[in-house]
Amino acid sequence: MLMLAAEWMEQYVRAFNVFGYITLRAVLATMTALVISFLVGPRMIAWLTRMKIGQSVRDDGPQTHLAKAGTPTMGGALILVCIVVTTLLWGNLGNRFVWVVLLVTLGFGAVGWVDDWRKVVYRNPKGLSARAKFFWQSLIGLVAAIYLAFSISAPDNAQFARQFMAWVESGFAVGLSPKADLIVPFFKTVSYPLGVWGFIALTYFVIVGCSNAVNLTDGLDGLAIMPTVMIAAALAVFAYV
Repeated sequence: MLMLAAEWMEQYVRAFNVFGYITLRAVLATMTALVISFLVGPRMIAWLTRMKIGQSVRDDGPQTHLAKAGTPTMGGALILVCIVVTTLLWGNLGNRFVWVVLLVTLGFGAVGWVDDWRKVVYRNPKGLSARAKFFWQSLIGLVAAIYLAFSISAPDNAQFARQFMAWVESGFAVGLSPKADLIVPFFKTVSYPLGVWGFIALTYFVIVGCSNAVNLTDGLDGLAIMPTVMIAAALAVFAYV
């Protein structure tokens, strides 16, 4: 949003072209998220405490975690607010892949919200059933994987639709562009053609696997911010590079 405004202002003030650099926008997005968390976080924690929306700790985990019962939960909502606001402000909204990441994040956030809601309202530390959670995660992951498989070489959504329909009408025999090949790390000239099914499978496992890597830790006591910070930092480095 602000990037679009900066592009419009650039024709009048040359200095605004600095907002076209992803490094600056990444720094500004980080600072914006930090400010939002400082402003909204304490009020949100106070409200959750006042409403007695606390974490129910599983009894099959370490006994030391039982002391964390009652800790305000649903903190993921604050993370989602920071992500959505900063992305809409500083992200390149003309990039379809930004919207894919944002919508997948919101989709998984919705699954987490329902999980927390059941824990709070029904006082069930297990929350949403594993089967239901995995079903919705898989549905979101597969939709995103299919879209990405054909969007990498498609300049717009209309071309994506044509390529996808051509794949279906061919009996799922049409291949993918070399842009969708798996590049071997540290060897830029070495790549492996995954094919449509291979690309979808790998993308699906990355999306659902990364989610559950944090989710399994979160299931112990509902306090998963540290693994979230570490994983987000690693993914931020990959995305930037």
